Amino acid sequence: MEDDFGASSTTSPFLTESLELAMEVENETSGLSCFSCAFDSQNGGRRFSAESYLRSGSLKRVLLRLDPSPNDYEENTVELFGFQWATETALVESCGFLFGLLRQQMYKLENLVQMSSSDFGQAAHLHSEAESIRHQCLKFLHYVKVFIFRYLQPPKVENDGMLHPYEELEAQLPSVLVEELHALTVHIGHLCELPSNVLAAFTIQNQAKVFPPSWHLLHLHLDINWLVLEVLHVLGEKLKRQVVYANHFINLTGENLTNISLFEKHCGNLISDLISLAINKYTKVRPSEALTSSHYSCTCIKELWILLIQLLDHKNKGSNTECFWSLVNTTLKNIFEWPSTSESVSGFQTIQCKDPLSFSWWIMTHLAPLYQFDRNGNLDEKKESNWKFVEELLKKSTDTQTRVLEEHLRMHLQCCLTLCSFWDLNLSIVTILWDYYSKNLNSCFTVPWLGLKDLANVSKTSLSMLELVKRCCCEQQIPSLFNSSNSYFIFLSILAQIMKEENNGVHPWKQLKGRIYSKFHRKRMQELTEVGLQNFFNLFLMLAIVTETEDIVSRMLDLLDFLTPSSITASRRALIWRGHFAFLLIYVEKNMDIGALAEKISNAFHEKAKEFLVTKNDYTQRQNLWTLLSTYIDGVQEVFETSCYLSLSEEKLLNDGFTMLLPACRGAELSMVLNFLQVVLARLRSVHERVSRALQVGNAAPDAQLPLVAKEHHLAVASALWRNFFPYLKSQRMSQTLPSPQLADTAAGFTLLALDIPSKALSDLQPQPVLSMMRLFGWDDMVWPQLVSRYLSHLIQNSSLCEAFSSMGYTSYEALTVRSWFRCVLQMFLDQPSGALAKTDAERTVGKAYMEQLTEMTRLIFKLSEVEDILLKANVGQSIFKQDPKNALVQFIKAVGRTYSGLQTLTEKSAMVAKTLEYLGDVLKYVKPYLKAKGPPEGLQLTYWIIGCLVKFCAPILATSKAQQLLFRIVDCLLLPHAVLQQDKELPVALLSAIQESLPLYLQGLSFICCQSQTQGAYLNQLLGSVIRHYFGRFLPSSPTVPGAGQHPLLTALGSSITAPQLLRLRKTTSHVIRENYLQFKGHAPPPRLASVLAFILEVLRRTQSTELCDIDLVLPAVLKCLVLVNELQVKKISTDIVQYMVEGCQAGSGGEHATQLTSVFRQFIQDYTAVYDHRVFSILETVAVLDQTLVTSLIPTITQSLKDSEHKQGLGRNAAQREAYKRLLSHLAEAGQNEILKLENEADE
Repeated sequence: MEDDFGASSTTSPFLTESLELAMEVENETSGLSCFSCAFDSQNGGRRFSAESYLRSGSLKRVLLRLDPSPNDYEENTVELFGFQWATETALVESCGFLFGLLRQQMYKLENLVQMSSSDFGQAAHLHSEAESIRHQCLKFLHYVKVFIFRYLQPPKVENDGMLHPYEELEAQLPSVLVEELHALTVHIGHLCELPSNVLAAFTIQNQAKVFPPSWHLLHLHLDINWLVLEVLHVLGEKLKRQVVYANHFINLTGENLTNISLFEKHCGNLISDLISLAINKYTKVRPSEALTSSHYSCTCIKELWILLIQLLDHKNKGSNTECFWSLVNTTLKNIFEWPSTSESVSGFQTIQCKDPLSFSWWIMTHLAPLYQFDRNGNLDEKKESNWKFVEELLKKSTDTQTRVLEEHLRMHLQCCLTLCSFWDLNLSIVTILWDYYSKNLNSCFTVPWLGLKDLANVSKTSLSMLELVKRCCCEQQIPSLFNSSNSYFIFLSILAQIMKEENNGVHPWKQLKGRIYSKFHRKRMQELTEVGLQNFFNLFLMLAIVTETEDIVSRMLDLLDFLTPSSITASRRALIWRGHFAFLLIYVEKNMDIGALAEKISNAFHEKAKEFLVTKNDYTQRQNLWTLLSTYIDGVQEVFETSCYLSLSEEKLLNDGFTMLLPACRGAELSMVLNFLQVVLARLRSVHERVSRALQVGNAAPDAQLPLVAKEHHLAVASALWRNFFPYLKSQRMSQTLPSPQLADTAAGFTLLALDIPSKALSDLQPQPVLSMMRLFGWDDMVWPQLVSRYLSHLIQNSSLCEAFSSMGYTSYEALTVRSWFRCVLQMFLDQPSGALAKTDAERTVGKAYMEQLTEMTRLIFKLSEVEDILLKANVGQSIFKQDPKNALVQFIKAVGRTYSGLQTLTEKSAMVAKTLEYLGDVLKYVKPYLKAKGPPEGLQLTYWIIGCLVKFCAPILATSKAQQLLFRIVDCLLLPHAVLQQDKELPVALLSAIQESLPLYLQGLSFICCQSQTQGAYLNQLLGSVIRHYFGRFLPSSPTVPGAGQHPLLTALGSSITAPQLLRLRKTTSHVIRENYLQFKGHAPPPRLASVLAFILEVLRRTQSTELCDIDLVLPAVLKCLVLVNELQVKKISTDIVQYMVEGCQAGSGGEHATQLTSVFRQFIQDYTAVYDHRVFSILETVAVLDQTLVTSLIPTITQSLKDSEHKQGLGRNAAQREAYKRLLSHLAEAGQNEILKLENEADE
């Protein structure tokens, strides 16, 4: 029987598949197919459970006309609903009874559902019992399928009209089955009409597989709904598609009922039910979530949809049964017609769909992918479109009378785009959509409640405009389009997708070209608003990307010519320019020459740049023009950044409009242009280097000529840059106001361009443009230091630049760079205010940016080979560049001086002197602005400190004949300017403070030079004396307070650790200056500030802890004179202390030279003052005698003789008072004094 049934198949393609399935059947275990979403952890990620109708092969066997359950129902008896039945006769003999038992079991399960609602403690028991009931029902329905397939015989032709009672019952079985199946469908009713607590079971997921009875009842309804269709299909196939009438039902009701009508009605009801369930789910779906929210609550519903697709389309191929899409379309149309018609599909009488159009799109989009599943539940490439119905939906969506909201239209077009990815090409949908959007180009297509998110489609630059359109031409995450794109962009995505496919060998553009172009005419173009223009460009950009670019661009330009100039506002023109550049970018990406299009836009730029130059006071007009010009600049930059080889005539974009634009720019405008220029320079150099390498390596590829062509274009670009940009740059390097830092960056870019492409530099820079550039921006003392430091920081470590200077034999490259560094550090405060407005914090005054810039420059300077060599010879670590630039400069000065001192030969020393002078340059010229403005204080402090360090630590170099002129200029400009020479004129506080702090450095350096110089010794000594003379009094306090005296720079200089000859020279010169200028009495009147002068001398003696011959010779006589002539206690006290220090110093001194000189000074003192001031002289000598008795003893003859001379001069004989005073002195001189007293007394007796 089975063989006969199998042989009755009219199609041979099933044969191989049937054999494969038959082989699989042998390995299958017995089990009933059913709907189940109770996936366990061993499911392995499959889409459907193993017992599903798809995965178990149940559907496949039914469609292939094979035994539905080959391993089941093979015994003589079968247990159904707890009773044993004869397998081969049960359905014939007890069909009605068995179906009654089925309904009884369903009632029982329904009662369990009611129980479960109030009894939670019996969950496992109820689950087990409900599962058993469902199993019995399924077993019976599967038995019905098997019985029909195995045992039901087609009706026999009646010979004599007499049949066996069983045969009579068997002949009536098909009719009875149709009636019972109809009764069963009536009994179960519609899925959507199930109680809410049962429908809620769709959302239950329990990994332990303990489910409530409602879950089992719900899934049993799904099983029955599906198995009724399977039974009817198997019955029809078994009876060779004969019509089976339900005779008893017809006789009772008069209604026609056949197996075919029941199948069709049940299919319709089932699809209606499923759509009803989907409508309930759709009520909770937002338009933005439409594509991510599925229409089924569990996988069983999804499987049921797939089963219906497979079964209906299978039957449609061999009979008049409606295909799946047709049935769905019919059902959805009823939704559109409700509630206007009195007739409605059953199941929708209580279900309202507020937005049937959106729902139809949604359900259609989610049903389409289900066609990808085959009858085994696996994915394949099957496509079955439903475009006709979708076209109707699209017409409703774009119907102006319907007025579909943008948020819904986005969702509809998202669905349409998704369907395009599933189905074959359809040009009609593009026609429908274009008819709508061509009329609404001026619309913004925004969703108000999205707010700022909806502004993502606004393009600020040509690149962003193009990127937005390019997204339409590539694979996208369609669900995200709702927020990222408006409906117009989604339409462009649909159009782009269709453009990529061919229609029967004809490109879609050929068919759509006329329809799209025909919508744009002069009037329409003039009606376009700014938004409309944006949409116009988006359309043509998309077309240019996917199809004939040049034709599209040509038509676009022709259409833009329809616009009247008077109607083009500044913002509209900026949009048009952005559009032009977007097309240029497409040309670049497609490696097409941009010459013609670039020339058109660059000419327009030239005119606007000219307007910008002459527009100075009209702020609004200037702003409008700048909006346009900045659009051009952005566009050109994007072209250069996008172009791979710069071989597409990009130079045409760099016309002479920039020569007018640059002088007219201010602040942020200039910053933008310079930024753009830097990008272009860097891009040209990068591409040129890449192309040059390719030429060196050689290329045998078909595009081997490309590097040569590209190189020609590079020369043209370089020429345009030099011609149209550099003259302005050159004119700004010495501007009155501090130029933008970007000027330095750009100049560095041009320098490197001159290195790479020297031939195109301007004629006034030839023949060595790199050297000329360095002289202009790096080594010129007139250029702002901020500019120089930033400029050189870009170039110092460039190896190619170093090689270029070496190859041209220019050895001063590093020295001149160091000189510029000197100047940059010295002039770091150049642009700061002077006087009261000046700040005290150097870091804050200079500005963090410039300090960082100088620090970086310092770091790079210390990596120069010459500098590294000097630091190495001076044993200075490289870590010093981590200090701030000022300290680093001082360390370098020290290193230079130390390196010079370590040289041995005259040749080396002479070369080092020359190199040092090259490093320094005109150092006084660098600081002249500070001196002229007498501020700011930080600048003066820095000037005197740095140059003071230079004088001290490079003193051996400055002592040479080559460098002495610089030394003399330093002294004249810094230490002895005209203002200082005028003693009665007060110096500015800031200047005086700077000199006071740094004067010790100069004094120590000058004293060293005085010791070393062979030719100018006398003059240098005189110079040192002049400096001391002018500043000793300026820094001398009015009274001898210790703090005041202690701050005197001469004290600091004399107290520092310097060489003995250097210290002696400084001390001797200081003593001489003090004696000659600050200890001279005018008659008996003491000099001014005598106490302060003496206090200074005393402090020197205290700090040095030594007495020099110059002190005794030059200072002591004056101090002794003060003791005699000045009665001021403070003067006497300080003078006495000085005498004490000197006398004690001579005692401690080695050798007799100091003692001899000291004796000589006292002898002269006695001779000068004893006659008049005998008592004071004797008093002083008494004090000295306490300190050095020997010294005073040696003076006895002189004192005695002076006494006698005084008496003789007076002519009054012996002066008893003087002699008594003298005797008191002698009484302190031990034996020698006693002898002298006796001698004097003996003379008196004579």
